[in-house]
Amino acid sequence: MGIFRTKPIGEEQPSGLKRALGPGALIGLGIGAIIGTGIFVLTGVAAAEHAGPGLMLAFVFAGIACAFAALCYAEFAAMIPVSGSAYSYTYATLGEGVAWFVGWLLVLEYLFAASTVSVGWSGYMVSLMNQIGWHIPAELSSAPFAPGVGAGDIVRTGAIINLPAVFVVAAITALCYTGIRQSTLFNSVVVLIKVTVIVLFIGFGASYIDTANWHPLIPPSQGPGRYGWDGVWSAAAIIFFAYIGFDAVSTAAQEAKNPQRDMPIGILGSLVICTVLYIAVSAVLTGMVHYSELDLPAPVAYALDKYPALGWLGFLVKLGAVAGMTSVILVMILGQSRIFFTMAKDGLLMPAFASVHPRFQTPGFSTLVTGIIAGIMGGLLPVTILGELVSFGTLTAFVVVCIGVLVLRSTQPQLKRPFRVPAAPVVCVLGALSCGFLVTQLSKNAWFMALVWTSLGLVVYGLYGYRHSKLNR
Repeated sequence: MGIFRTKPIGEEQPSGLKRALGPGALIGLGIGAIIGTGIFVLTGVAAAEHAGPGLMLAFVFAGIACAFAALCYAEFAAMIPVSGSAYSYTYATLGEGVAWFVGWLLVLEYLFAASTVSVGWSGYMVSLMNQIGWHIPAELSSAPFAPGVGAGDIVRTGAIINLPAVFVVAAITALCYTGIRQSTLFNSVVVLIKVTVIVLFIGFGASYIDTANWHPLIPPSQGPGRYGWDGVWSAAAIIFFAYIGFDAVSTAAQEAKNPQRDMPIGILGSLVICTVLYIAVSAVLTGMVHYSELDLPAPVAYALDKYPALGWLGFLVKLGAVAGMTSVILVMILGQSRIFFTMAKDGLLMPAFASVHPRFQTPGFSTLVTGIIAGIMGGLLPVTILGELVSFGTLTAFVVVCIGVLVLRSTQPQLKRPFRVPAAPVVCVLGALSCGFLVTQLSKNAWFMALVWTSLGLVVYGLYGYRHSKLNR
């Protein structure tokens, strides 16, 4: 029955991490993680293969589901200001077994997200290099594996490795290793660049919209998950990957100066800003180009390249996309290393993951492990497989967090809550149901690989985590 033991709230030990982040830096972390592959890459796939112009509605639905979950995260982050995100919240409410399950799924979310974005980064970087006359061979800039027809099928593509994806992960890992202040300063500069580029795309691209491209808003269904309302829901599940940044804010709680006040601001502020930008970009993109043409690695750049007068902006968008996805990789590696760190502090992972670098005050070992694994996956796997696995991990974690708020309201109503979810029974139930529904819209391939990943996690917990848990001592 030890799998149901809960971790007492308010007994967190000093982490040794440096408290250097204010509300502005936390919002920057959120925007840095949210605006990236979701807006520069997955918009094209989701529109061309699933929703058509209904992509705008898919972003609205995904944003609403995310808002419910974000409110729940904000309550937990202000009340339990530790680095483990949904893992820590679940440990305090639903028990160690469920917490391990969520923590293992968060590895899908953060580690695979860093890999996914590195693949998108590679696509834009190759396009940018081609534009200035430097050509990277396809054998060294694409994944050697791709999804097959059946669940779990993987086929060879003929490529060797996605070298640019490996390079960017290695560079960002080195930056994250050297300190949180340096990392967030770099992130803030990059966020400013990519938000500026996105606003320019919306502003200039709007004048080239052909409203005929928006009709019909929801194309007739062509089978399960392909157009029609079913396609809109499938697109919402896929692009949900784009919204995980606010979750990443919560992993920096132990490095926030005033987490009780600043965490809700960082989580909710970044989500609102990015949702507005996402909807606007999807409207302009599907208005400029017919959705059937957008199944490309760089759909935003493609839309601009179709209009010679916007050629100058096309180059800037590619530059902004490269910069933007760089910051996403940074925040994902920061987030995953902090989750490994927290799980190890609880005894569920090897003690090395809980070590803090004496000079840089960062979880050095966790950061290196995160970077190495993310680099390998980014070099070998395509964005489609990685993106759906990230959505699976994210959505499942969100469901558990929404349920956890209600459980803790019932079991420990006396706890001080600096931020409270308004109309908690309604918001939490809607959050759990909406995120749970989107999980069911993912492909059989995603479900198969998530099942394999979960089974591996149960083995690790059974052989190591359960026996070495600090609560077990």
